[in-house]
Amino acid sequence: MMMYPTLLDTIEQLQWKQFASDERQAALQTFVDFVQRKVTAGQQVNLNFICTHNSRRSHLAQVWAHTAAAYFKIPNVSSYSGGTEETALFPKVAETLTAQGFQIFKIADSNNPVYAIKSSDNAVPIVGFSKKYDSAYNPSTEFAAIMTCSEADGGCPFIAGAEKRIPLPFEDPKISDGSLEQDQIYAQRSLQIAIEMFYVFSHIRL
Repeated sequence: MMMYPTLLDTIEQLQWKQFASDERQAALQTFVDFVQRKVTAGQQVNLNFICTHNSRRSHLAQVWAHTAAAYFKIPNVSSYSGGTEETALFPKVAETLTAQGFQIFKIADSNNPVYAIKSSDNAVPIVGFSKKYDSAYNPSTEFAAIMTCSEADGGCPFIAGAEKRIPLPFEDPKISDGSLEQDQIYAQRSLQIAIEMFYVFSHIRL
């Protein structure tokens, strides 16, 4: 499956083999170990990326994990996202992913719009919208809960049904909203998340 050219260009610029922080690499190894165990056993790999509002970081992680798994041809990977509360996917996230090569279509318009996010013409789209982490749309058992913000990690000491809990916080790009640096900060955060998702899936052995 050939991904969109602009998306492939973005992926080719990612430096997922280089990490400055041993602590971060250790957290990602926990993620690698979960995926590898599932892949080796021939089981479904369910990943639920969780942040407070399910509006920015959790969606970026969901999209890039799905894309990295497809890029490295890792089978049976399904990525989801959720929040401790339901809000809406922040429009700048969709704009950022579009600029980095995804095709995004709004398929339902409301206070909580629903988007289809595609990495290629023939790819099954990711359905992007804000929801609580325990929404019926998300897996209820046998999934890894990846906590993409410290607030959600601290505010949710227990995630029902999670087989593994992995703290992997990213700084909120919301800090740049309304500033001249907004486009740059969102692009940087998206690429940072992409690098880490590609790091994880590049280490999976089939």
